[in-house]
Amino acid sequence: MPRMPKRVKFRKEFRRVRDRKATKGNFVAYGDFGLQSMERTWLTARQIEAGRIAAQHFLRREGKLYIRVFPDKPVSKKPLETRMGKGKADVEYWAARVKPGTMLYEISGVPEDIAQRAMVRVAMKMPVKCRFVGRRVSA
Repeated sequence: MPRMPKRVKFRKEFRRVRDRKATKGNFVAYGDFGLQSMERTWLTARQIEAGRIAAQHFLRREGKLYIRVFPDKPVSKKPLETRMGKGKADVEYWAARVKPGTMLYEISGVPEDIAQRAMVRVAMKMPVKCRFVGRRVSA
């Protein structure tokens, strides 16, 4: 089932777009390898779930998959052939705001070649260009 917040303070939100690169959540923190977004987008809850299923199906219960984005933005949409006015439409889906450089998924407990092949499958489900990255070596 797609993810969404349990409760929100306000039901509907403006459509804000921020033209910046990610400064938080832009490095591998939990796993050994990660999938990093190269472009800006709103990632829907269904797309996040599709990526999770693709990775877990390929990994066959090996390793651990971490999802680093959460769909907390309500996106509303008016029905087709509806006249203007009559208030803002109902929430159609939930989306995660993704900036360039945001880490989307991470994997731990599997070798690099298997992790890379799993992330390629996940990247196919994403609406943006992604790249495979490893953990930074701290010196």
